[in-house]
Formats: sequence, structure tokens, C-alpha cells
Amino acid sequence: MNTVPRPKFTWSLITPKYWPVWLGFGLLALIVNILPFRLIQLLGALLGRLVKVVGKKRCKIAKRNLELSFPEMSQQERDDIFEKNMTNTGMALLETGMAWFWPKWRLKALSNIVNKEALLEQVENNRGVLVVCSHHLNLELTAMFFSQFTKGYGVYRAHTNPAYEFIQHRGRTRSGHKMVDRKDVKAMLKLLRQGHRLWYLPDHDYGRRSAVYVPFFGVEEACTTTGSSMLIDASKCAVISGVSVRKDNQYTLYVGDDISDQIERRNPEQAARVINGELERMIRRDISAWMWLHRRFKNQPDEHAPSLYK
Repeated sequence: MNTVPRPKFTWSLITPKYWPVWLGFGLLALIVNILPFRLIQLLGALLGRLVKVVGKKRCKIAKRNLELSFPEMSQQERDDIFEKNMTNTGMALLETGMAWFWPKWRLKALSNIVNKEALLEQVENNRGVLVVCSHHLNLELTAMFFSQFTKGYGVYRAHTNPAYEFIQHRGRTRSGHKMVDRKDVKAMLKLLRQGHRLWYLPDHDYGRRSAVYVPFFGVEEACTTTGSSMLIDASKCAVISGVSVRKDNQYTLYVGDDISDQIERRNPEQAARVINGELERMIRRDISAWMWLHRRFKNQPDEHAPSLYK
């Protein structure tokens, strides 16, 4: 199988230009391992406040996304979600550190899994599964929680910084998952046809190419990838979602039921509607935990239409 190989260590990785990367991740590993979880949460909230100061442009995008997605909400309701989203954004860095550097027993003690049988049934039947995930800010932890009962392949984009890539790849594969390049569609199809699990995130705006315009929350024509439809049509795989929600001191991974029978074959628009509906259901479990900082609605059907973010 053509997977992304683990980067090899070379002495060039410890030259001075990469010291900030090593020091940064070293500090992150130290912090998440020595602090109790309650203090990690407090630190995450403080980092969230910092994001509001240094990331004002992104904060405006988040507020606009919430305005477009939930016009039925009052301004106060959206403001409350935004404030919680900033806290979750601050936690995202620390949760990445937890996923990559915590001992597995500590992760297991903090997690609960609901409906894993839906996925294990497909594993037993040797049927490939497109595991639909969303860009929740605790996504790295979600992958680790899945690894507690099954292994699979993540769609991967290598980092351009070699030292960062060395650490990132090891962090994401240390639990037994493997990575497949995001452009290697043939490898993805082969994995699904052979009965493997493929983690796939179709919730962002990936551009006009290979896209349809279907509803996503309050936006009636949101640019949505047709990649999901192509993979499902060509492999006849199961389609199961997964999302983690943090409440108090516990994470719950919610595994969805197979929705492949709701998706019409060779109908990319209908498939995108079904997938977006499932993504909405996942995000509504905790609206404040999704990556609202991304310009989800940057592309419109009319490429000459004014931007929704101006």
C-alpha cells in the first residue's frame, strides 16, 4: 500500500533554524504532561483570550460564519458561541499536545465511546468505511479515541517544515494509524475496496474544482466537495461519522450509524446534501467546538459575486 512514509531523522533537523520547532513542541509536551487536566483547561481559556487579541481578522471571519450559519439566533446567542469558540481554539493547541504526547492510559481514562459497534460491525464484515469527520478543534484527540478500538488511514497533508513534519507524522501515527497523501485518490479507493477505514473531512470549502453548491446550515449554496461521492460510488463503502465532544473533564466520541443507504449513486449533489446534513448534526453536538475561523463560504456559485466576508 502506498502510504506516506515516516520521515527519517537526519542531523540537519537539529540545526539552529529548527530549534524553535523543537523547543516549542518540547515545551508543549512538558506542559500537557505535568499539568492536571483542570489547569490545562484554564491555560486553554487564557490562550483563547490571546487569540482574540492577535487574531482579530480571523475572529471577524468566525463571527461572520456564525451570522451566516445561524440567522435564526439572536446576536447574544451567537456572541456566546463565539466566546466559547475562542476558548476551544486556545484548547486546540493543548489538545494536540495531549493527543501526541500523553500516555495512552491517560487518554483512555478521559474518554468515553458511544456506538462503536456500528463501526466494528463493518470491520467484521470486511467492508471499507469512509469515516466522515469534521474540523472540530479537538480533531487530533478524536483520531486517538478511534485508535482505542480500530485502526485506519488518515488523509494527510505533509508539513513544509521538515522538523515539524517529523514530529507531526509521529504524533498522528503513534497509535497505529497510517497516512495516505491527500492527492492519492487511487490509494484511497484501494484502501476502501480492501475493507479498511479512511478518515475523511469534507466540511471545508476546498475550492470550485470538483464541487457542488448545496445547503450548509443557513447558507443555501455552500461550496462542497464532491470527493465524498466519488469515493463512495467507486468503492461501495459504508459511511460512518465520528465526532468528539468535551464536557467538564470528559471526552465522548460519538460514532454514527452507516448512512450509505441514504446516498444515491452517481449523484454528487444529493450525496453532498446528505453528507452536509450529517456534518451539521455532528457540529450541533457542540457548535462552539468547530473551526469557525475558516472561511467556509469563500466561494459562491457566481464567481463574480461580492464576497460574503466584506
